[in-house]
Amino acid sequence: MTINRRQFLANSARLAALGLAAPLIGFSRLSHSAASERFFKISLAQWSLHRQLRSGALKVLDFPVKTRKVFGIEAVEYVNQFFKDQAKDLKFLAAMKARAEDHNVRSLLIMVDGEGDLGDPDKGKRKQAIENHYKWVEAAKYLNCHSVRVNAAGQGSREEVGKAAVEGLRALSEFAQDFNINVIVENHGGYSSNGEWLSQVLQRVDMSNCGSLPDFGNFGDYDRYLGVQQLMPFAQGVSAKSFEFDSAGIEINTDFARMLRIIRDAGYRGYIGIEFEGPGDEDHGILATKQLLEQLGRKVELPAQLNEKNR
Repeated sequence: MTINRRQFLANSARLAALGLAAPLIGFSRLSHSAASERFFKISLAQWSLHRQLRSGALKVLDFPVKTRKVFGIEAVEYVNQFFKDQAKDLKFLAAMKARAEDHNVRSLLIMVDGEGDLGDPDKGKRKQAIENHYKWVEAAKYLNCHSVRVNAAGQGSREEVGKAAVEGLRALSEFAQDFNINVIVENHGGYSSNGEWLSQVLQRVDMSNCGSLPDFGNFGDYDRYLGVQQLMPFAQGVSAKSFEFDSAGIEINTDFARMLRIIRDAGYRGYIGIEFEGPGDEDHGILATKQLLEQLGRKVELPAQLNEKNR
């Protein structure tokens, strides 16, 4: 079964009219006249600085500060691994919130890992995983985020994990509704790296606050362009994964122009998050990704990249 974005939004609108659906907070459509120079805004995923954070060269509380001062980026995406034991520490969360607000940085989401498999076929283990995520939904609400990013992981057959993931995501999304928080799933290994599988799971969940976070990478052998296209009808965020650039500033693993055309044509007008994961200087990689996104975003037609090796 497939569903296009028009059908998805129409269904959501009907549910909203009945008072049954939470808004898709992370997604917005803009008219052509109201659109800015780019059709998207840029955010920074905390993982882009994971080496600096793990070494202590960058403090967790200084992440939004550096995001604004060094990179000139207005929005951030947190990763729970860097404050794993502080989801309920209101003093810490208050400090994090204040740092972002003091520097006019918007907190978008928390990427949640290591809390159990929402697609575990074992009902007891799945229930525990769902409950483990509750504190991150509450933390996201406190930080004024619109979403938590989760994984649709599990061990078993494609059908078994798919069924369990539908149940796990639906249960967590029902909890998150009361906080006006979205539950968004990234293609992040296992079956979720198959765009068709994940889009079918999200369709079956059938909740307006449960969507996707298409990542340019993490598709394995699956066609990344097809995968992003399949996940865009549910997108409430997008992750621009980058690794390495050529002398012209073109990312050599992914055709960014082609990805942006797919995203634009899906009608998406939200944030695209930089997630640099390559070797070398993290600051340089982030700035190179930002520059590429800005350059391509200013081109109305988004012409194909010069580098043809990735086609």
